[in-house]
Amino acid sequence: MSLKEKIVADMTAAMKAKDAARTSTLRMVKAAIMNREKDGGGELADEDVMKLLRSQVKQRRDSIEQYQKGGRPELADKELSEIAVIEEYLPQAASQDEIDAAVAAAITETGAASMKDMGAVMKAVMPKLAGKNADGKAVSEAVKAKLGS
Repeated sequence: MSLKEKIVADMTAAMKAKDAARTSTLRMVKAAIMNREKDGGGELADEDVMKLLRSQVKQRRDSIEQYQKGGRPELADKELSEIAVIEEYLPQAASQDEIDAAVAAAITETGAASMKDMGAVMKAVMPKLAGKNADGKAVSEAVKAKLGS
């Protein structure tokens, strides 16, 4: 069963269970997948669906930040619950230790010495963390911490 099929099946189950929040989130995800398929002109592979799910999580994290700044905690909570549903379909997130190890290896590999080399380090780190669902912001902060000292 492909990831898209699993999402559709889980959406159907959530509808039958009358779980409105889960149904709504999975409907949005399914719509995003279908829109991407229309734009791309074909069925998405599981890897592409996971990329799309990561971008959905990132969008929601950005929204949470904006809602918190705007004093709308109820909307931030809704986004958090949507993130929880979406993350069920993503692999376990990379731990901080895994991120730090990958950053250290990339710095050694690229010979980076200062913040000027951050782009090269990020290019080297992200493939090492591919498939581990690493948050780009966390990776970027780890690189800054290592290069800044």
